[in-house]
Amino acid sequence: MPTVIEPKLISGNANLPLAQAIARRMSLYRGMTVGLVDARVERFNDGEIFVEVFENVRGEDMFLIQPTSNPANDNLMELLIMADALRRSSAARITAVIPYFGYARQDRRTKARTPITSKLVANMIASAGIERVLTMDLHAAQIQGFFDIPVDNLYASPIFALDIMSQFKGELEDAMIVSPDVGGVARARELAKRIDAPLAIVDKRRERAGEVAEMTVIGDVSGKKCFIVDDICDTAGTLCKAAEVLKDHGATEVHAYITHGVLSGPAVERITNSVMKSLVVTDSIEGTDAVRAAPNIRVVPTAPMFAQAILNIWNGTSVSSLFETETLGPIYEGIL
Repeated sequence: MPTVIEPKLISGNANLPLAQAIARRMSLYRGMTVGLVDARVERFNDGEIFVEVFENVRGEDMFLIQPTSNPANDNLMELLIMADALRRSSAARITAVIPYFGYARQDRRTKARTPITSKLVANMIASAGIERVLTMDLHAAQIQGFFDIPVDNLYASPIFALDIMSQFKGELEDAMIVSPDVGGVARARELAKRIDAPLAIVDKRRERAGEVAEMTVIGDVSGKKCFIVDDICDTAGTLCKAAEVLKDHGATEVHAYITHGVLSGPAVERITNSVMKSLVVTDSIEGTDAVRAAPNIRVVPTAPMFAQAILNIWNGTSVSSLFETETLGPIYEGIL
């Protein structure tokens, strides 16, 4: 009688709390204990990364959980080295679970003599022996085409829709979804459809990277409760400026829903002192102490969605079913 291969989880150091939360959710779904494979990831004095896996993984279906967030280079190398260790230990299949895919903002050549680093990273991941990638809200959807292996790109909008309907129940008659730039309209429209709200756009013009010269609101936000939607918040300069512009145009409240809270440099201080009533981010990137202490920043969990996606991949069933509120609602019942 053939032996059923169970899914096995292993995690790097980038976001251990998320990996542990995914393991707990999988234990709940499976009705049996699912733990993280025992391994050590350490650094030599010169910064070299060394990995040792203490459990037998021969013939196992491995899921390697490691976002490539700050420090991006260290976390990316951890991912590649751990994948190499698993491949050389005869794992049957290696799926990289990358909640936040670093270098995704370098998805095209914006000027002469610049790289397309997303493609380079995709090549490195495939060369390391990884056979499938599971990620969330890629900065640009076309990055999936950079890989010659299957890529499952989950979306945070169903989670955000559930959270908005829970947190603002009975207060959504004047809701307005706002895209902070023209490039994010598709993402914002998706959330607007889920909560049956109109859509506005903040058109921004940059003089140089990280510096916004001018912002224009497209749409009437007067008297509206605005929800800014985006995939990445880095230094929060654009986000806080957009919130100010919306308030200047008559918005009653401004909230923001961002998938990946990079929140580097002065971001937390800016958000704390901004006109935004709340910023909601996912736990795709482990929050710092400053993020956890900020009074107007809240974190929603992605572990229930990732745990179910991992089980669907392992079972060979649909991952796209998790895009539907009807499917995701029961998974998040009692959480949001």
